[in-house]
Amino acid sequence: MTQPLTRREALGRARRAASDRMSDASDAAVDDVAEGSSRLFGRGLLYVVVWSMQLVVSSLISPVLAHLLPASEFGVLASSIALFQALSVLAVAGLDQATVLQRAEDGSDRRARGLLAVGALTAAVVTGTALATIPVWADAAGFVGAHPLLLVAVLWTAPAAVVQVALALLVAQDRIRVFAVTSLLSSVGGSVIGLGLLLWVHADATTYAWGGVVAQGVAMVIGIAATRPRLQGLFDRRTTTRAFRLGVPVALGNLSYFVLNAGDRVVVQSLLGPAEVARYQIAYVVGSAVVLLLTFTNSAWAPHFAALRNAGARLRLALHARDELYRLVAPVVLAVTLAAPVALPFLAPASYRVDELGVVVFVVAVTAVPVVASGATGRLLVVERRGVAVGVIAAGAGAVNIAANLVLVPWLGILGAGVATVLAYTLLAAAQLLALPDRRAWRGPGARVTLPLVAALVVAGVSLLLPQDTPWDVVRVVGVAACVPWFLRRLGAARGGATAA
Repeated sequence: MTQPLTRREALGRARRAASDRMSDASDAAVDDVAEGSSRLFGRGLLYVVVWSMQLVVSSLISPVLAHLLPASEFGVLASSIALFQALSVLAVAGLDQATVLQRAEDGSDRRARGLLAVGALTAAVVTGTALATIPVWADAAGFVGAHPLLLVAVLWTAPAAVVQVALALLVAQDRIRVFAVTSLLSSVGGSVIGLGLLLWVHADATTYAWGGVVAQGVAMVIGIAATRPRLQGLFDRRTTTRAFRLGVPVALGNLSYFVLNAGDRVVVQSLLGPAEVARYQIAYVVGSAVVLLLTFTNSAWAPHFAALRNAGARLRLALHARDELYRLVAPVVLAVTLAAPVALPFLAPASYRVDELGVVVFVVAVTAVPVVASGATGRLLVVERRGVAVGVIAAGAGAVNIAANLVLVPWLGILGAGVATVLAYTLLAAAQLLALPDRRAWRGPGARVTLPLVAALVVAGVSLLLPQDTPWDVVRVVGVAACVPWFLRRLGAARGGATAA
């Protein structure tokens, strides 16, 4: 006959059971993070690689355009492309994010495909309005005499917006092949076709811009055929209203992100002229490589975070992904800074005074640090449908960026534009952290994450003081080569799902 447990024995057994449950929960949490990390830094990075091809092409095309076009015309082209990007943000209206969340919540494509039809209609309305009002705003925006180029840039908008929403659904469906075809055609195809038109039809900025319109149009047809927008979605008022309730604030936030990433060129053009825009554009293309890669991870990883319905699991994965990105950013920022003095003379003519652009490249690259922080909190806020918070915070950061540009550019020149961007992104990251509904479980990166990153930034900054001659350029190239195994080792650890210390 079993003897009844004493009170002390019962209490001890209860404590051991609770400890076992906590241990099991902890082991499950570690397993969830490891599995999520493997997906993010494994197959998830395939999408990042495809998206990043536009970065590779723009890095290759920009110096070619800088040599083929006068500096002033290259500067106006850069500003027109920035304007197209802003219009595309408005045309998308945040429906790419809403589509990903809708599919994750439903577990099916039905209503998500309906939002594609809504997105196509929205893009058409925004593009038509912009076309009809070009004479009203073109001169005021500083594009005096550039109306033909603006016409092409606006026509570029509608197909680009439809492609963006379609790509978001393709990522959520994990259809890497058709995603790759559509994405590469829309991004790489435009540059290649535009360069061909520039060389064989007419050597001006407007002719080059037509390449983007043609490529985006073809990519739009492929995207529509692959995703099959559901026209009945145009009459689903409840889903559409809910999508716009998230999407419109997110779109305003994305427009503010555009201000953060491209508004500085508008200020530089107004204060210093298109020739300085051209110089800043060359430096920005090199320095912003890290920032753009991080932006692509946000787009590629959105479906993974949306699929996690447990808030605790999302938070753990977000913190782990943030720490791993910091580890990956350290060698990349160092390599970009070391490579800049060697690469810039090949990327632009001597008239661009490329020997002065290395520090601008470094400052722009440093923006990656607050971008990693804001990416972690931004993903959590969007999945929780806190679009208003995202939009308001981004708008505030965008306003700070413009104000800082107006103060710093007259003082520091184009270097001031880079400094303003770093300040604005730092404010953005801090404000998004404060907006999280529950920060009790939030933690900052540990010393094993921050110390290598700080060391890399210090070495990168000191390298700017070195002479720009052949012996030191050899040292820089050796340093870049040493960053490669460092990066690959950290990437391998992240793909293996090792938990950050």
